[in-house]
Formats: sequence, structure tokens, C-alpha cells
Amino acid sequence: MNFKLKNIPSQKGRVAIITGANNGIGFETTLAMAKYGFKTIMACRNLAKAEKAKAAILEKIQNADLDILQLDLSDFKSVETFAENFKNKYDRLDILINNAGVLIYSGKKNKAGIELQFATNHLGHFLLTNLLLEKMPDNSASRIVALSSLAHKEAEIYFDDLNCEEIEDKGAAYGQSKLANLIFADELNRRLKKRNKKIIALAVHPGGSDSGLFDEMSKIKYYTFKILSPFILHSNASAAKPSLFAALSPEVKGGEYFGPQGFMEFRGKVGVAKRSNYSKREDVAIKLWQLSEEMTSQTFL
Repeated sequence: MNFKLKNIPSQKGRVAIITGANNGIGFETTLAMAKYGFKTIMACRNLAKAEKAKAAILEKIQNADLDILQLDLSDFKSVETFAENFKNKYDRLDILINNAGVLIYSGKKNKAGIELQFATNHLGHFLLTNLLLEKMPDNSASRIVALSSLAHKEAEIYFDDLNCEEIEDKGAAYGQSKLANLIFADELNRRLKKRNKKIIALAVHPGGSDSGLFDEMSKIKYYTFKILSPFILHSNASAAKPSLFAALSPEVKGGEYFGPQGFMEFRGKVGVAKRSNYSKREDVAIKLWQLSEEMTSQTFL
């Protein structure tokens, strides 16, 4: 792969949305996209934190073209309102980076009684993406990037127990949600191709970084993680590189999956990532798509 992020020409005139743009990997992705000249929409749940992040970016890039629109991915009404607000303000969308995510161990649910990680990480992005597709130019520079995780490898979609209430593993729900991100990107790309669309959908994982997702760990795990993290993880800026590569490289194709290539895929140069055999199953992808339509009360593609 010869593509270098430092060689990206000005993207002025193009529009990008980044969910979860106010901290961690989302912040670093937003900073980079602003540097490249994108009109960058920061889709964030907490407006105060978003304003603080915007100010921090403007300190580094004075001419950054940023806008904040509120989005709570766990609330489907909020997703619909965000999409409507965006469509009223902008006539195009070139890049959608579905970055936001939550990792919890407490069995929380959204207003509809859906396990919070599945609702936020997958269903909210599923709904958002499909509502915004009509604004994307039909060319290969239009990208939908889904952030999956190494956690997808041990997961499956628990169709008979989506809330993971019968599963002892506290991390199962998170793994399921990140697996769903990867499967959704694959199935979306297949459906776009069937309709002869040139828009590209693909997935990435950021490797290992202290992105703020780990606050609900037990104290022992949390402090162990903090001690080891400098030796096995990379920075949030490095963790943002797979997303930027997927969004901007002319070398990528739809349905691909990228991530770091170093030690245990935690860090290193961006390349084709390893995925589980389960994640490749089209029967699971079709079933997940249909279920997602039912749960969001919307039919797409």
C-alpha cells in the first residue's frame, strides 16, 4: 500500500460527519479531517464536551471548518432528528465515519429496552447511515466507515438473546455490537453494489488505545490496563489512522477491513485486518439487516 496520509491534497468543499467526535479516536479523526480541509460535522451526544473539543481543534487549526450537531445514537428519535437537521443544512455528504461507541458492563438499556451497546454501537449507526445515504454522491470517493474492534473475533450475534441477559460473559454484549458493525459494513457494501452504486462501505478497527471506553472496568482490571497500556497500545492519533485510511485512500475497495499490523494487531502500520469466519457469513448478515430494520422501524435498500 503506497498511500500516505501526509500526501492527501486539500479536501475543501467536501463534507464529513464523525460520530463521537469530541474525545478519543473521534477527536483525533476530526482534527485530521479538519486539517485536510473538510467541512466536518461533529455528531456528539454531549454538546458541552463537543464545544470544548471544537475549541481545542480551533486552537491548533485556526481555519478549521467545524459544525456541531447533537446526536444520541441510543435514541432512534434523536438519530432521525439529526439526519433531518443535517439534510436541512447541507446538500451533500462525502464521508461518514461511524466512530462513536460505548463499552459497559452494567446491562444498561436504552429507552426502548434494547441493550445499550447494541442500540448505540450498531442500531443507531445502522439507522443514521441509511437515512443519510441519499445525500452521498455516487462515486468511489464517497465512503461509509464503520469502526469494529478486535473484540468481534470471539463474538456472535445472539439472535435469541440480543440483550445478552442469559450470557455470563460481561463482555459478550460489546463483542456482539462490534461484530455487528463489521457485518453491517459488509452487507451495506453488497447491497450498494447490487444497486450499481459506486459508494464504498468498509470497516476498520483501531487496534488498542486508551480511548475512554474502559471507565467501567473493575478497579483491578482498570489499573492493570493503565499500567500496561504504554507498552502494548498506541496513541489515539495512531488509532485514528485506519479510519482515515479507509475514508481517504484511493486504494481501498468496498467490503474491506483494515487495522494495525503490529503486535497482536494492537498497533503498527495500517493493513488488511484479520476477521472471524463467523463475520463472513452472509446468512447472518441478511438476518441481522432484517432484524435491524424491524428494531428501527425502517426499511432500507
